[in-house]
Amino acid sequence: MTPKPYLTIFLFLLAVIVKAQKTDTAQAIVHYKFTHVRDTTNRDKPLVENMMLLVGNQASAYKSYDRKMRSEQMRKNIAEQVALGTGQMKINSTAGGLGPDVEYYQYPNEKKLLVKERLVNNYVVEEKLPVLNWKISPDTATIGGLQCQKATTHFKGRDYTAWFCADLPYRTGPWKLQGLPGLIVEATDAKKEVIFKFDGFEKVDKSASQAVTTAAPTGPGGRTIMFGGIDDASQNENVIALPANAIKATAKELNDLKEIRKKDPQAFFQMQMASMQSQMGGRAGGNVSFNTGGNVSVSPYFSFKTTSGGGAPVVENNPIELPEK
Repeated sequence: MTPKPYLTIFLFLLAVIVKAQKTDTAQAIVHYKFTHVRDTTNRDKPLVENMMLLVGNQASAYKSYDRKMRSEQMRKNIAEQVALGTGQMKINSTAGGLGPDVEYYQYPNEKKLLVKERLVNNYVVEEKLPVLNWKISPDTATIGGLQCQKATTHFKGRDYTAWFCADLPYRTGPWKLQGLPGLIVEATDAKKEVIFKFDGFEKVDKSASQAVTTAAPTGPGGRTIMFGGIDDASQNENVIALPANAIKATAKELNDLKEIRKKDPQAFFQMQMASMQSQMGGRAGGNVSFNTGGNVSVSPYFSFKTTSGGGAPVVENNPIELPEK
């Protein structure tokens, strides 16, 4: 099937690149063990993922630490295959065991929240930074050596209890949580279905923050390979900034793309590759072919063999954001 029925959505999204936000540099990194009971009929097998919060003066970014480590391994694997010069690359594209590839960027001075989601390409949905009605309690606790104070709120259909550290004057926290007079160290909803458990705090070495990670590998003809996260590789990992090639979308447009991916994966992948070609001035051109076995060919330049994680599809009847009753 050709992607013609979807061209209106595709061409509109392709034309709208996210306006660059002022970059910030992380002063600290907070680690969380995130637990989410996505399927209430299978509570003993929740999603568990290591997450990280980069905290700067003007912004923060909440993203998957596990996915970061997996992407670094993927970059290493691709670079080794490129060095062999065979033109045939095998890429394990599975995100088995991980949640959606979503990152949250808070800009409190602008009262803005940017949600970046990767569907091969990066898409960004802009929201207003939510105003949470926190009730601060006199209760205190020591968590990971940090003196914390209790606060509660109702947000997105759930009642949350959070512990914040006023000694760390960052008015931010994991996911969309923020607005307390100190860093949110832990947070849990009343049903223990969504848990952000503190897993460490580290100050960023200013000298190390100047380093830039290894650039994305290039293939035949010097063409940059953009796949599965490696196009972010040239960015300093301690810089809080959206990818330069992020595409602006509304929540509805993003959901439409997900429906296309589900119903017509070949058309979806063709659209994503065409977007990459446009961003690179046509230099990633070639004929795209795709089959259900996971073979993707961008001839005459690259061919990929992607492998899935296998197993039963993820059931999600309990999203983190619930409708208000």
